[in-house]
This record gives sequence, structure tokens and C-alpha cells, in this order.
Amino acid sequence: MDERPGSSTGPAADTAADPRPGLDPRAELSEFLRTRRARLKPEDVGLPDYGRHRRVPGLRREELAQLAGVSVAYYTRLEQGNGRNVSAEVLDAIARALRLSDAEHAHLTHLAKPKRHKKKPAARTEQVRPAMRQLLDTIDGVPAYITGRRSDIVAWNGMAAAVFGDWSELPAQERNWARLVFLRPDYRELFVEWDQKAYDIVAFLRMDAGCHPDDPRLSALVGELSVKSEEFRRLWAIHDVKEKSYGVKRLRHPLVGELTLNFESFRLTDGTEQTLITYHPEPGSPSAEALRLLASWGADATKAGTSASA
Repeated sequence: MDERPGSSTGPAADTAADPRPGLDPRAELSEFLRTRRARLKPEDVGLPDYGRHRRVPGLRREELAQLAGVSVAYYTRLEQGNGRNVSAEVLDAIARALRLSDAEHAHLTHLAKPKRHKKKPAARTEQVRPAMRQLLDTIDGVPAYITGRRSDIVAWNGMAAAVFGDWSELPAQERNWARLVFLRPDYRELFVEWDQKAYDIVAFLRMDAGCHPDDPRLSALVGELSVKSEEFRRLWAIHDVKEKSYGVKRLRHPLVGELTLNFESFRLTDGTEQTLITYHPEPGSPSAEALRLLASWGADATKAGTSASA
């Protein structure tokens, strides 16, 4: 691309002075444990089910404490948000009792024993290393982009613009997957399985919130989306968490129709918390031919992608 979106003013610019505090880590820990406990049935963990005599969904606190090998009082304090002195061994036991995934286990640890982040001046942009921008430009014929904190889109190549729309045409604060997916009807049309995309975005934001509960920009984003989107409020209340990984996405493109693309996520290890995401078709598939056509159309394809996202 001629424009380097990674060096332009990003979403952080409009919220750098946001005075609102971050999310309450005690409340987040409490709600996360409560929702994980509620989804388990006694028979799932080999306990007797007393049917209609149960007054709470899922496991009782005393049942979970028994499974984890801790006292009811200890677990109750933890579920009330008091995780200051909890050990890693106890968290491991509770994670096993709740049958948490690896991502959920990590999230529980972040919530119970949050890391103290050094206070730094709020940067107006999220920087992308020049070598990564060069890499994006050399990925030929495959949509690729880099996301940062809070699902911000911080850099992309020409094929990503051709498929998803040219994000350089958007105001900087709108270059954010959560805002695009929940606040723009055209992106609801772009993703064939929009519900899954929406779920994945919220689950990723939950992971980010667990790592950075004191982030006022993330709190502002969650607040905005909660006010403007009923779907976001519902998914946020579930407290599910998920790391970016890999899978298949089906898209509707205005020029070439439906695309079926495999996506891969590569977490950068340079301390930026950025992720490189690529989309590729099966060799010889109709989607491969469609991407080849988009690549040959160049700027015209980008304009078409932008019109679909405008």
C-alpha cells in the first residue's frame, strides 16, 4: 500500500485523554467464576443431581469447593473477587474443577493475580515495526493485516483492502474490528457467519480485559459498544474468552461473490501484543481464482471492497 496505516493516527488518538477508569478486576473475577460454575451440571462432574430441589443453575459453591479441594469459605472469598493471596496451585485446582480451557485458565490467572503495568504516557498511535510493514507488502495475493490491543487494525496490505475494504478511507477511531462488526451493518453482510465473528471478537476483548483491566481505552470501547449494540451486551455478559487462532471464514464480496478462506493468526513476540493474520484459499479452489482476479484488478478491487464497507 502507498499509505502506511500503522503510522497514521489510530483509535487511541481520540481516547488518549479518556478519564474513565478501567474495568473492575474484582467484579470481573467474580462474574467469570460465577458464569463458569453455572454452566456445569452435577452429572458433568460425577455428583448427584437433586433436580428440582436445586435453587441455583449449575454447581453450588460448596460442590465446586469440594471438587477443587479447598474450603467453602476460601472459594467464596475468591468468587467474591478477593484473589490477592490465592496461590497458583489453588487456581490450577479450581481451573480443573471448572474444566476450563487453556485460554480460560490463563484468563482466571490474569483476573486473580493481575500484573502491575507501568504507567506510561498515552501514545497517540500503536507503532508497527517497519519490517512488519515490509512483510505485509511482500505477501502477494493473500489478504493480511496486523491487529493490536482492543482489536484495533493497525496495518494491512493491498489484498486485505481489496477483500475487506480500504480501512484508510475510515476515520482512524473506526479501524477497530469490534466497532466494525457491531456498529456497521455492511460488515454484518460481509461475514456469512456473522454470529461467530461477533462471538470471537468479544471473547478476544475479554482476554484483553483480563490482561489489562486498568485500560481506560478498553473500558471506553466496551462502554460504547454496550450502549450501541444489544448483541454486544449479550455476548459480553457471557464472559467467554478465546485466543486468536485459526479457522475458516466465509465472506461475500461485491465483485467475486462468496469466498472461503483459511485464516491463521501469528502472535508477534516483540512485546507489542500485536498479531499478524493471514487469509488463504485452498489451492485450485474457486476462492483461489477469485483472489487471483482481485489481485489483477488492483485498485479497482480495493474501491469495490471499500464500497461494500461504506
